[in-house]
Parts: sequence; structure tokens; C-alpha cells
Amino acid sequence: MTPRNLSNALVIPDSLLAKEATDILREHSTDLLFNHSIRVYLFAAEQGRQRKLRFDPELLYVAAAFHDLGLIKKFSSPDERFEVDGANAARQFLGTHNIAEDQVQAVWEAIALHTTPGIPKYMRPEVALLNSGVLLDVIGVGFDQFPAELREEIVAKYPRINFKEGFIQEYFAGFAHKPETTYGTVNAAICERLIPGFKSPNACDFVAASPFPDSPSQGPRS
Repeated sequence: MTPRNLSNALVIPDSLLAKEATDILREHSTDLLFNHSIRVYLFAAEQGRQRKLRFDPELLYVAAAFHDLGLIKKFSSPDERFEVDGANAARQFLGTHNIAEDQVQAVWEAIALHTTPGIPKYMRPEVALLNSGVLLDVIGVGFDQFPAELREEIVAKYPRINFKEGFIQEYFAGFAHKPETTYGTVNAAICERLIPGFKSPNACDFVAASPFPDSPSQGPRS
């Protein structure tokens, strides 16, 4: 695959692995999710360079290419988080390319955790960067810190056509059939907003419903 020169410092990995990941993304994804996934990689890779992080661009690219494939029917399970579905698809894909298990696990974790707030930034660079690229592209976290000229160049190449409304629609459609799997991620709030009467589980209810009885009071200690 010929590198796409958005700038001298920012290109998509030129490898068979990256090309095949792109082909899978293009074949099964929508235009909106395809452009989103490429932008996520480009944003994430540049953020990694700005922070002087040592990361594997190829692994980061595969993670970006697969991170939303769990929203697509072909890759969607009936009872797993869509993030886990995408992570499992990436694991299966990487398993056919003789990739070391620790690298496969890094991609799996990056995809599985990309909607879990507060955790990825403390993990290995590929995990942290996928999350930060998603946050920038979807809700604008880090918008003012990202080089404006490069940001505009990326968006011109991979445009955000009707992205705000279209992304919510396509995103929600990927897990609307299994809203209970969104517990513990930002997606629970989307289900509460868009599914009439849906209420995400509450940890307080889980504690109250535990089969363990409270122990009898032992009174004050002497």
C-alpha cells in the first residue's frame, strides 16, 4: 500500500498487515466509520509523536482499523460488548499473521478498553493512544493542542460528513440489540438517551441483591 503523505511525518503504515486491515475495514465498514477509523489512527499517531512515546505504528493502525468493527453485524455477538467483539476480530486477524502474543494482546486491550474512561491512559502506548485518538475525533478532547493545519489536512482527506448525527446513529445501532452489555462504559448513557424506558444497571442494586446475608452485629469492641 502506498503511504498517504498527509505530511512528511505522518503516513499510514506501508505493510501487508496494514493493507489487509484496511481492506477488511473498507469491505465491511461504512464510509463514515471508515473515515473515522483512519482519522483516529492519524490523530493518535501524531499525539504519540508529540508526547515522544515509543509505540508501534502498525499495531496502532490495526487497533484503529478494528476498533469499531464490533458495531458491524458480521462481527457482532449477541452478548458481548461491541468493543470485545472488535477486539476478538482483531485477535483472529492477527493470529493469521504470526504476530507475537504480547503484541496481539496490546491490540486486544486497546480496542476492548477504548470506551472505558480513566484506564487506557495509564496503559502501554498503543492502548493509551487509541483512546486519545478516539476522544479527539469523537468529542474533541485535545482539539486545541493538536496542530491546526495538520488537523484540517486530515479532515479534508477523511471528511466528517454529517458526522455528529450520523456517528450517533451508526454507533447506537451497533449495540441497540444488547444494551445490557454497555454497563460500565460510556455507551450506557447513550442507551438511556435513545431507548425509551431503558435504565442502566446500578451498582447499588447489585450490592443489595448479593446472596450474602449481613453478619449479626457483634456489638462494641472492648
